[in-house]
Parts: sequence; structure tokens; C-alpha cells
Amino acid sequence: MTQGVRAQQREQTRQALVREGRRLFSTVGYGAVGLSEIVRAAGVTKGALYHHFSGKADLFRAVLEQVQQEVAERIAETADAREDTWDQLVSGCQAFLSVSTDPAIQRTMLVDGPAVLGWSEWRAMNETTSGRHLAQVLGELIAEGTIAPQPVEPLTHLLSGAMNEAVLWLAASTNPRDLDDTQDALVAMLEALRVK
Repeated sequence: MTQGVRAQQREQTRQALVREGRRLFSTVGYGAVGLSEIVRAAGVTKGALYHHFSGKADLFRAVLEQVQQEVAERIAETADAREDTWDQLVSGCQAFLSVSTDPAIQRTMLVDGPAVLGWSEWRAMNETTSGRHLAQVLGELIAEGTIAPQPVEPLTHLLSGAMNEAVLWLAASTNPRDLDDTQDALVAMLEALRVK
């Protein structure tokens, strides 16, 4: 068997573990899933799992990275469709709310993520994806004078925290208007930052 074939098989095994881990973590939650269930669903052995990951938390980290990257890409795609930097901020923030109302994303990214990995690691991972995009657009808006001069980092964390809290609140909501109302409130909050 050639090295290329072995590498391909290893990657297929890793992808199967991440895919099935993601499916199980998002449907029943990290705490309710055992390694035996994951390897059975992926059609591999525990030894294969341990070849790729140090354990369940390490597999979850890979799943969370994938979810955060996909969310960041969807937000960036929505924001980048706009020419104006302000419109990019608003549409990107609204996209985050919309995308994150998916229960599977909420559970993995906002509920289990901080609980499993701890706030420091979760926050660091978030900062390299969606947080990086938010900080970048805020920095551009400050540089162009649309937002008053201020440190970007605290503003990024405040907005990110508000949006994460809103998404968790929306997860428990039964009113179909709540997403629209939350997006309207977010736009009003963002408008307060704008230099008049």
C-alpha cells in the first residue's frame, strides 16, 4: 500500500470521526455522547479515534473549529456582498444572529463549546474566526470616522457578547417574531455607535 493511499485512508477516517462526532454532539450534546457511540457511527475502532485525537474533548475541539469556521464563512460571505463598510458590519452581525439560531450550531458553538473547552480556549477560538472579522470591520469603521475613535478590542467583545447572549435567548424563544425584533434591536444598538 502506498503512502498516498494510507494518507487518504487516514484523512477519510478523521473526516468520518468529525462528521459523526458533529452529528452526535449537535443532536444530543457533548455530555450525552460516549466514545463507543462515536466510533460505532463512524465505522472505526477506538484505536483509530485515538490515532487522530487524544480523546473526546479533542474530537469536540475539531468539530467546534469546523462549526466556527463555517459560521465565519457564512457571515463573511453575507458581509462581503456589501460595498459599504457600515453595511458590511450590519449585514454580518445580522447574519450571525440568523445562522446561530440553528439549534445544532447553538449547542455546539455556544453551549457545549465554552463548557467543554473552558472560556479562555473557546474565546481564543472565536477570536480567530468570527471575532477576527468583527474586529477588522470595526477597525475600518473607526479609521474612516464612521465610528468614534476608541479601542477596537473592548468594542468587539461587547458586541460579540451581546450577540451570543441574544442567540442563546432566541434558542429558548417560542415567538417567531423574536429573531426579527432582535435584529432590529441590534441595528438600533449599532446605529448608536455611528458618528452623526
